[in-house]
Amino acid sequence: MTLHAPLIIDIAGPLLTDVDRQRLAHPLVGGMILFGRNWQSRAQVTQLCADIKSIRQDLLIAVDHEGGRVQRFRTDGFTHLPPMRALGELWAQDDKGQPGSGVLKACEAATSVGFVLASELRACGVDWSFTPVLDLDHGESGVIGDRAFARDPRVVSLLARSLMQGLLQARMGNCGKHFPGHGAVQADSHVALPVDKRNLKTILADDAQPYRWLTSVLTAVMPAHVVYSKVDSRPAGFSSRWLQDILRGQLGFQGVVCTDDLSMAAARQMDGRTLSYTEAVLTALQAGCDLALLCNRSAVNDGAELDEVLDQLAEAQLKGHWTPNEISEERRLNLLPRLLARPWGELVRSADYMQALDRLP
Repeated sequence: MTLHAPLIIDIAGPLLTDVDRQRLAHPLVGGMILFGRNWQSRAQVTQLCADIKSIRQDLLIAVDHEGGRVQRFRTDGFTHLPPMRALGELWAQDDKGQPGSGVLKACEAATSVGFVLASELRACGVDWSFTPVLDLDHGESGVIGDRAFARDPRVVSLLARSLMQGLLQARMGNCGKHFPGHGAVQADSHVALPVDKRNLKTILADDAQPYRWLTSVLTAVMPAHVVYSKVDSRPAGFSSRWLQDILRGQLGFQGVVCTDDLSMAAARQMDGRTLSYTEAVLTALQAGCDLALLCNRSAVNDGAELDEVLDQLAEAQLKGHWTPNEISEERRLNLLPRLLARPWGELVRSADYMQALDRLP
């Protein structure tokens, strides 16, 4: 039987329970996402990550840690990272008589942000962060806002590439989000299903350009919980048109496609109805996603919904309603760092880390 562990799940607290351990050992679970509720201290989260790896070394430990208002760990030595808009603003600030100096400073700062972000997380045992945001700042989306680098796709692409270089220096992959672009819609996809009425040509020439330009260096892509009504009636994460035909076919992307959180209110809306969690996971996988993210369910009814998804996904596999994808599993495993991280004490005394801190905006 082909192995494929597509689910990324959560736990309720700062320590693993016996039930958490049982779920994480399930062969359909490929990893875990950390939240602020899983944090008490740097030592505690480091031990938590070690405990997760003691269950299965191949479990991917992820976190949504961008900088600005989306940064899960902020105390006990973690650097407060700037929002990405700060890098876009630095881009435009040339020194007197030195045109282009702001561009160089911004790219250097972006690399430093990526390096500090990744090296601090990796020193605690975290494998991967869902960053960078590639959405364009149209001034429409409150949920994106200062998480975006800029309005210009060229600026976004170059700053994102620089940030990804910093991640790579710390041996961490990246995740461009939210494909093909969330910045032009007002609705917050956490609570409502946004609809973008622009045509495909317009989207590809603007919001989706960073994905075209960065396809060779993107490790992963997260599709948006947005309906692009002139392209497909389904949200991008449930759309084989967006994921197979456009992202992989036209743009040539070969890395991981990971859903956004399928527990969000708008995440399971499709064709006028609300999908169950299992239906949402299966629909996303069948559309072309490699990994399905299901967050904030472990604390609800003792995680009964997570257990139901695991049981139903296993049943769907046995009945042939879902076929595990060996290529998807290979992509998941490629997200795991290949080299050991520097311990925290060694990291914070290192010259490259200190130099990176000095270059932060």
